[in-house]
Order: sequence, then C-alpha cells, then structure tokens
Amino acid sequence: MVERPGHGGTGCAGRARAVGRRRGSIQTELRIYRTAVELFLEKSFDAASVQEIADAAEVSKMTVFNCFGTKEDLVFRPIEDHFSDAARAVRAVRAVRAVRAVRDRAPGASVVAAVRRQFLEMIETRDPSIGLHVEPFGRRIRRLVMETPVLMERAHLTSEKGARELADLLKDETGDPVLALIAAATLTAARNALVEDHHRRLEAGESIEEVVADAADRARHAFALVEGGLGDYARRPA
Repeated sequence: MVERPGHGGTGCAGRARAVGRRRGSIQTELRIYRTAVELFLEKSFDAASVQEIADAAEVSKMTVFNCFGTKEDLVFRPIEDHFSDAARAVRAVRAVRAVRAVRDRAPGASVVAAVRRQFLEMIETRDPSIGLHVEPFGRRIRRLVMETPVLMERAHLTSEKGARELADLLKDETGDPVLALIAAATLTAARNALVEDHHRRLEAGESIEEVVADAADRARHAFALVEGGLGDYARRPA
C-alpha cells in the first residue's frame, strides 16, 4: 500500500508533521510558562491574571488553560514530576534486580543506594530540579513559590505525594507498611535537605561551581547517615 501525504500519518511525512506540531507545542508552553513566572514575580501570583499572561505570551486564554489546566499549574506542572524522583529510582532498581536474578543471581542494590546513585548523577549533570540552576530563572521560580502561600502548600502536598508513592513501592516489596513509611520519609527528608542546601548556598552568593565542587561529598555523607541509621548521631559525650 502506498503511503500518501496527508493520509494515515504513519509515513515519514506524517511523522515529520507530528514532530513539528509537538515542537511548536513545546515552544508555546515554554513561552507561556516563562511569561507567567515573570508576571507573577512582577505583580504577585494573585494579582496577575490568566488573561494578562495570555496577552503577554501572544496566545488565547483558552490556549493557556489547554496547556496547563490551572493557574497553579503554570508554576508547577513543568517541575512537579521531580518530587517523585526517589520513587522512580526505586522502580529502576527493582527492574535491575529482576534482570540479575535471571542472569547471574547477583545481589541487587539497596533502596538507599538507588536514591543515592540517582542523586549523584543529578549533581553530575547539574540538574535544576535539585537546586543546581545554571541560569537565574530557576532560582526565581523558587523565590516565587517561597513568597506565595498557596504555592508553598501545593509544593508541600506534592512532596508528600512523592514520599507516599515511595512508601507504597517499599511496602509492596517488604510487606511492612510502617517501616516502609519511615524509610520513605527518611529518604525524602535527606534528599530535600540536600536540595535546600544547594539553594541556600547559591542564594548566599556561592557560584554553581563552588556548590557542585563538594555537593557529591555532602550527598554521600547524608545517605551514609540514612544507611547507617541514627544510633550514634549527635551522641553527647559521657
């Protein structure tokens, strides 16, 4: 059967058009996103209207809602998935365990090792989601969230959702819901503390190079504390 341009959409021409449409959609979403953040910072989240954002981004108000859904999503949707990074790391480890069990029965990585490895990789690539923003725009988003109560609440709830997702994964693996929740909360807290430290140091004037230089060592120490437990942590001298 001959593939005809404009029919079926499964040939090279159809795929090229689909890729072009998707690229245009991504560029539109990015323009709306950056425009919204700038207006929120300039006028406040509550004062800037969706219509103002649409006008500044040169799109319709309906396009804004089609792309993002709600006003809060204009800030959170592009970054929200990162709250579930730890859970995704555990999923990856479980897949590796299954492969190894079939291939050579080698022991699998621990949950702490999985989250630590993922975090170290994100440091190496200077991932903005862990506070290592090369450009100031990412830090401006954080400032917007910190200064807006409704966005702070959304951030907290989303973080809790990510921790619960991780706990559910661990519960399925271990069968103990209480210890799974404790482990998930501990891993999430350690990860959040490291991210907060990156933000704090950058806001204090350190360069991204200075923060990255010892971020990996700080992360290793943090996850070592989680891995070893709190038995001897902050023990007062006798």
